[in-house]
Amino acid sequence: MTRISVELIPRDRNHIINDMKQVKECFPIADSINIPDLMRFSLRSWNAFQITSSYYTRSIPHIRAIDINPDLPLPGHDINNLQEILVIQGDPPSDFNKHTYPNSTESILRRYRRELPNLKLYAAFDPYRRSPKEELEHVLSKKEAGASGFFTQPIFDEKMLELCMDWLHNKTVFWGLSPVIGPKSKSYWEITNKVVFPHNFETSLQANIDFAKKALQMIKKTNQNAYLMPLRVKLTTYLSPLQEIFQN
Repeated sequence: MTRISVELIPRDRNHIINDMKQVKECFPIADSINIPDLMRFSLRSWNAFQITSSYYTRSIPHIRAIDINPDLPLPGHDINNLQEILVIQGDPPSDFNKHTYPNSTESILRRYRRELPNLKLYAAFDPYRRSPKEELEHVLSKKEAGASGFFTQPIFDEKMLELCMDWLHNKTVFWGLSPVIGPKSKSYWEITNKVVFPHNFETSLQANIDFAKKALQMIKKTNQNAYLMPLRVKLTTYLSPLQEIFQN
């Protein structure tokens, strides 16, 4: 059964509740919310979970490995209804006063597997920042450390999606999709995330919706999972047209 998640930024309690209500109304196929952990907001992902889980019992907070103090309990250790988390490495903070730790994703996965064995653990897959061979080696090491599935960085063209589906054909995967609206947004992905877009990539809203429809058809056909990251667009504008993919 295909699972569909929507990634919502936990700016504060009111914002995330309002966003969830919009998703419930315009995109009822979504059965999950995944929650990034962003340093510029005071609401941490596992604390946001205690808000989102009242609306979506399948809520998946992101845990940044480099933030985990080895001498303190793991984030989420005291949340009884927490079922799933996504462990990512985490980019270094821009604020040099923010303390980080020399943890790897694998070391934190192993710690969660040892200390909170009932949790389902996910890790990240990124086809852009490293060579395919290196990234697939990391996939294997994360799986051995305890990851039972993967969330991909957003993918922006059908050929790349097909290729990555082939690479991860025997894995549980949430395939990431995100709109890229305008040249400024495109440059962000190219510079920050090392994305290589196809030469004919269009940054209009309609072109992004059309691609998301094609990608979701592929994901649905292969009985895999997806998550949607609706950045810099109105939730209803981007998500509502995609609902029709699951009504046929």
